Amino acid sequence: MKRHNFSAGPCVLPQEVIEKSAQAVLDFDNGLSLIEISHRSKAFVDVMENARALALELLGLEGKGYKALFLQGGASTQFLMVALNLLEKRAGYLNTGTWAAKAIKEAQIYDDIYEVASSKDANYNYIPKGYDIPEEYDYFHCTSNNTIFGTQIKEFPNSPIPMVCDMSSDIFSRQLDFSKFDLIYAGAQKNMGPAGVTLVVVKEDILGKVSRKIPSMMDYKVHIDKSSMFNTPPVFAVYTSMLTMEWLKNLGGIAAIEKENEKKAQLIYSEIDLNPLFNGFAVKADRSNMNATFTLANEDLKETFDTMWKEAGINGLNGHRSVGGYRASMYNALSLDSVKVLVEVMSELERKA
Repeated sequence: MKRHNFSAGPCVLPQEVIEKSAQAVLDFDNGLSLIEISHRSKAFVDVMENARALALELLGLEGKGYKALFLQGGASTQFLMVALNLLEKRAGYLNTGTWAAKAIKEAQIYDDIYEVASSKDANYNYIPKGYDIPEEYDYFHCTSNNTIFGTQIKEFPNSPIPMVCDMSSDIFSRQLDFSKFDLIYAGAQKNMGPAGVTLVVVKEDILGKVSRKIPSMMDYKVHIDKSSMFNTPPVFAVYTSMLTMEWLKNLGGIAAIEKENEKKAQLIYSEIDLNPLFNGFAVKADRSNMNATFTLANEDLKETFDTMWKEAGINGLNGHRSVGGYRASMYNALSLDSVKVLVEVMSELERKA
């Protein structure tokens, strides 16, 4: 039985993507498995070129001076790479959660980092607003969606300096003017593919302006020049990400999936607000469409509720220790039917209580 996977990551993937990637492991190129072919072979070079082109196409950034890269090391390595490539004197960071705080920590190794605003005072249950971004800084960094706390930036600032965004947990999930961002990075394992590869989309003209020497492996310009082939890429993760982007394109792109994501979010948050047994964690105006965080009003019901959702075939609902309670991660490939199953379990608990 296919389970209802609300795990925060690695993510649920479309069934057709799983089937195609599984077949490719058996036979991808005339009797060769995907995971044993040369990454220099035409078969895989075509995959990489297609994946990079699809990323720019879906984001509406074709022909606008951007390059798409598929790198390794997760978003955690990007915390460091961003600073190495862009930070000369000082940068501004918006602190909205655990991963934003980790990005700040890594950047502080190299220079002075200024927190333009923070929601740490309320355990990151809201998105700060009305802050100023100093024009003399090298760049402004933000995190679009905060997986642990269930908050999401709904309106991005008009930054007077290059804007960098960690979109690991909501990339390709909603329509934005992506040209507002000069660098976007995202671990694949939320909305794009399996763990092991990270998408970086960078506007080429912001590079090459720091005075420090950058190690080759950490230099965006090196990876651009080598078409994401400076070192052996994770072929399976890139291929599966390509399939997922093709799936999304065939659905109608980001515009189409955003409508489905809004339906899922409206359904779960309506139940959280109407059911007296549950309390939402994030401030309503800043609730994430990807990660709904909530707690029980009465912890005595925890054992009963946990038994009920597990018996319903639901997986990965436990919240992060920073928040407690529950977290329903509703990435692109999670069906509305899965959310309906969870909502029915929550309603059933109210009827039993």
